[in-house]
Amino acid sequence: MTKTDFDHFLRSIFNSYSQVFFSDHRGFATLLIVISFFDPFAGLAGLLAVITTSIVGFALNFDRSVIAKGLYGFNSLLTGLGLGVYYYFSPHLVFIIIIASIFSLFVSVSLQGVIGKYHLPFLSFPFLLTIWAFFMASSNFTVLGINERGIYTLNEFYALGGLPLVRIYESFSALPMPEIPKSFLVSLSAIFFQYNIIAGIVIALGLLWFSRIGFTLAVLGFLVAWTFYSLIGVQINSYDYSYIGFNYILTSIAVGGFFLIPSKRSYLSVVVLIPMVAVITLSLSGIFYTFRLPLYSLPFTLVTLLYLYILKFRVDYSHKLSEVFFQFNSPEKNLYTFYNKIERFRYHHLIPVKLPFWGTWQVSQAHDGEYTHQDKWKHAFDFVIVDNENKQFSNKGNYAEDYYCFNKPVIAPADGVVEKVTNDIEDNVIGQVNLKDNWGNTVILKHDDHTYSKLSHLKKDSIEVKEGDKVTAGQMLGRCGNSGRSPYPHLHFQMQENPWIGSFTMDYPFMNYIKHNPESTDYMSYARPHKDDLVSNVDVNELLKNAFQLVPGQLFNFKIKENNKEIGEVTWEVKVNPLNQSYLYCRETRSLAYFENHESLFYFTQFYGDRNGFLYEFFLGAYKIQKGFYKNLEINDSYPLHLHFPKKYLWFQDFISPFKIFTKSVYLLQYSTYDNSFDQSSITLNSNAINKILKKEISRKKYSIKITEFGLCSFTIFKPDKKLTLERCADTV
Repeated sequence: MTKTDFDHFLRSIFNSYSQVFFSDHRGFATLLIVISFFDPFAGLAGLLAVITTSIVGFALNFDRSVIAKGLYGFNSLLTGLGLGVYYYFSPHLVFIIIIASIFSLFVSVSLQGVIGKYHLPFLSFPFLLTIWAFFMASSNFTVLGINERGIYTLNEFYALGGLPLVRIYESFSALPMPEIPKSFLVSLSAIFFQYNIIAGIVIALGLLWFSRIGFTLAVLGFLVAWTFYSLIGVQINSYDYSYIGFNYILTSIAVGGFFLIPSKRSYLSVVVLIPMVAVITLSLSGIFYTFRLPLYSLPFTLVTLLYLYILKFRVDYSHKLSEVFFQFNSPEKNLYTFYNKIERFRYHHLIPVKLPFWGTWQVSQAHDGEYTHQDKWKHAFDFVIVDNENKQFSNKGNYAEDYYCFNKPVIAPADGVVEKVTNDIEDNVIGQVNLKDNWGNTVILKHDDHTYSKLSHLKKDSIEVKEGDKVTAGQMLGRCGNSGRSPYPHLHFQMQENPWIGSFTMDYPFMNYIKHNPESTDYMSYARPHKDDLVSNVDVNELLKNAFQLVPGQLFNFKIKENNKEIGEVTWEVKVNPLNQSYLYCRETRSLAYFENHESLFYFTQFYGDRNGFLYEFFLGAYKIQKGFYKNLEINDSYPLHLHFPKKYLWFQDFISPFKIFTKSVYLLQYSTYDNSFDQSSITLNSNAINKILKKEISRKKYSIKITEFGLCSFTIFKPDKKLTLERCADTV
């Protein structure tokens, strides 16, 4: 077994326990392991089941990442615990547990194939099918004896922890606790086949430690169930129902915060679904009692799976009730990542559209224009070139050639196929328009089945492409002219859903561009320019481009200096995973920082690993780099809260985060200086990672990135009492 395999195996053991609560939290898993050993023989049975499942899963060469997540093991764990609690521990039971664990694994893998293709979880179906099958078969197993250990609870605690633990148990049992919290704690403990308050308290504290949202949902689910039972006249704390109260807890956590992004609507879903779980519990209890089978987690499994399935049939996707598409095994991480992706990448499903020209042009008419660009054709732009006096022409402007934009290249805004070309319409005399051929010489590009771009009023016979040609972003299409309904030379540009000339326009942003102000420049991302804005595409700087042109296999070796004194070294490597996602890997901390690298933009997307390491600091400090250098330009972005915000403050935010976010973690990059403005041999970028509560700053980290002709030269972290610098080693630059 390789080191990686052993790591996967060890993770599979811990995650099999925490996965019962949809978690991969190592500390929480440790608590649950301890809880399972409150009944030592049941705990041993559960551990044996998990180990068996992992070993067989590895031997059969199932997906190691799935095994490591505990997605197979948690059902076997529940099976082992159930059998270990019900029967006396013996060599015969060990054999039965091994067989049952393997069967549970087979059912898990099969269900993963059957319902997994619909992106649905199999939940605890493997546990239910396995333990019911073995319970029904066990009436013929004469070698197994029914366990009576649960009757002598004090003996169990004495065997586990001696007299002190017995006294602790008696103290908690004697507490004058109201029925609701007492039943809640017993229901929590029942998830791990324990039926005592101590186990419930430990699990509750562990759940609170792991997830504030999860804990809140657990309480909400149980209270809704208690209220519903009270309304219909059933005592939830009676023997028949209290031990299956965990169905409401698990349903609430699963729907409210794990499979759905925690939100007002996910919490409302919990309020609606819990009564359904209660009805299923009441209706099926009688049927299962006939066969002398425990109901266990069937109500939770049925209702949760049913709800997740019907959500697949929604006509329109809604951010207000969104499924979790990438699982972080934490309601908080799912939520904060979701919010961050909405803020950062809300437009990333769109075709990346550039400005259709080189150089700096002015918007002479934007959306809802003064002359045209109205009604169903309102989402369009007219562009011209102006001089320092804001004039569009030289001389008197009597001829098309006097206009600065006339005859200038017009380029493809994105990759596509030429759908339509009109190239034979005469250019107008200045001041006159051609109403017969309204759009003049035009190129229409198809970018996908429902996305087209149209560039109009081009110069006669200047178009260099023909229908059916494939073009790439930035490729020259023709030249700006004065044809069609155009009294003076300009470029008309619009996006549309259909391929025909004259089609209605669609509101579509430009991916990124530079807005030029009198004293500064602004970087605009997925935005729409306004009238009189001076705009240009990003002019990529070669130093920045080379520095962040990260190639798989590339190594970055750094010397670590503290206040200019060398204290160590660190190595990063550029890698690509099987999904073709690029990341930086730190060998020392085994941390990963995923990134995207485009023509004019580099940015990080996610970080996994040691937050005390230098790769994490680089992730924060170089979070987003626009590859054009514009002095004093500022880039703003936001971090996922769970990746940067101080935990002591975030802990309180977690409780109300599904309803209100009052914290923010901000990235600010400032393009400082060229060290030598003549040969542009060195660039310095300064960045800040800022945390705010209600717009008030509570913390700030400062960084500096130095880039030379050799690429990334150094990265400096400024701390209150010291300066840490990663200095690129000479043999790698």
